[in-house]
Amino acid sequence: VQLVESGGGLVQPGGSLRLSCAASGFTFSRYTMKWYRQAPGKERELVAAIISPGGSTDYADSVKGRFTISRDNAKNTVYLQMNSLKPEDTAVYYCNVRRYSYDYWGQGTQVTVSS
Repeated sequence: VQLVESGGGLVQPGGSLRLSCAASGFTFSRYTMKWYRQAPGKERELVAAIISPGGSTDYADSVKGRFTISRDNAKNTVYLQMNSLKPEDTAVYYCNVRRYSYDYWGQGTQVTVSS
């Protein structure tokens, strides 16, 4: 299993970014995919999930209405569209999949929201 995140960077408050996570090594369409984030000195927290099968989504209260998770099963990729970014969204963002009770993680992508 391999998960590779991309799309992070420096953005001003109120700006937008779209993160991507390219997955390989498993049947992507069959699995729930999640985005987590970890800010300095804080625990890793779940940001968003997209359920498989079905495609329903779930979000942390702190990002509801601002972030959108989606997936393209043909490209084995999950996305996180982040709008109206705030300084408190600054963190390393990680893609996650759980298979057979084991969590797989990508290397993370840094998102910094600052003026």
